[in-house]
Amino acid sequence: MEPVRHWALTLRAPWINWRAGRIADPVARLRYLRAATAFPANLPRIPKAAMMVAGVGTLVALIIPGRTHLISSTIAPPRPPQAVPATVAAASVEIWLVESKDKAFEMYSNGLRIETAHATKHVPRAWRACSLPKFTPGPLRTDPVGIVFHTTESDLLPFEEGENRELLRLGEGLLRYVRRHQSYHYVIDRFGRVHRIVEEGHAAAHAGYSLWADAQSAYINLNHEFLGVSFETATAPGDSLPDAINPAQIRAARALTEMLRARYRIPASNCVTHAQVSVNPKNHRIGNHTDWASNFPFLEVGLPDNYNLPLPALELFGFGYDQDFVKATGNRLWKGLLLTEERVRQEASARGVGVPELRTLAKQNYKNLMAEWAALRQSKIEETGK
Repeated sequence: MEPVRHWALTLRAPWINWRAGRIADPVARLRYLRAATAFPANLPRIPKAAMMVAGVGTLVALIIPGRTHLISSTIAPPRPPQAVPATVAAASVEIWLVESKDKAFEMYSNGLRIETAHATKHVPRAWRACSLPKFTPGPLRTDPVGIVFHTTESDLLPFEEGENRELLRLGEGLLRYVRRHQSYHYVIDRFGRVHRIVEEGHAAAHAGYSLWADAQSAYINLNHEFLGVSFETATAPGDSLPDAINPAQIRAARALTEMLRARYRIPASNCVTHAQVSVNPKNHRIGNHTDWASNFPFLEVGLPDNYNLPLPALELFGFGYDQDFVKATGNRLWKGLLLTEERVRQEASARGVGVPELRTLAKQNYKNLMAEWAALRQSKIEETGK
């Protein structure tokens, strides 16, 4: 984008922000933001341009990357996220096990305590990374490379002292249920206690059909590639943070995330919510599950605001989304949607094709990866019987 374009859009930003705030319908608001920040497709483009767009009640800076040429029918991988402040770049911090009591607890040097009485095993972790930009399958791996944050969407009572007995009863019932279904690797209950459910060396049934990518690799169906961490809570679209989880849960999540990132050297950009990765292959849309579609406390948990990241399902695999997904999200996730759509438009322009044609090519990427994933799962079933 030429300097004059950037200057013009910067001047328009307060007006865009004001105008967007007066549109009540979230779908209409998103359409307005797309139109207000778009430029004619036939205008020249300068790499590494900066574009200012406005969200509802906030002015958001989106970095629009330069043109990336594609190889064969693949779509260019996402750019690495911006540098994370030192306070949240914790993957290199050394954290060690201080004390362990079999079938009781583990204590770590950062103050994290993990309750292990409910720990169980499932299917041993095994997956292959697909290197970008050609989606080349890599060697078999057994280490997790990311974290998906969930909500249990279970029954809740008021979090009050007089409800202690029932709160404990409901929490124990929830732990038995998720253990029986091997639903997550960890659950953080309403008192801030961290419970291990599925051993880290095993897959948990937490992500289902899902997609993510970083600067190097694409990941498909994240039960094996990513760890699942769930909060005992139930949320509704647009829930504010105090209503979703409490301070004890946030403190526990920060310590747990810090430990897992240190243990497996997990990059901050691979710590995302279920709503960001969940897809529906039948209708080829994102947001099949919408837990944490808004207001996940990334910063409080020691991470950058990963709602800003582009959504690989849209950019690399040709998925779309519907009005229900937009209504389930807050304006924080819209930043990622807007950024992704702009990148797709720019890539289509760079290749001299329309956006629908580009998405058709991207859908083939998904089909190829699903075939590779199915072959790997079948080989593991034949090997282990699970």
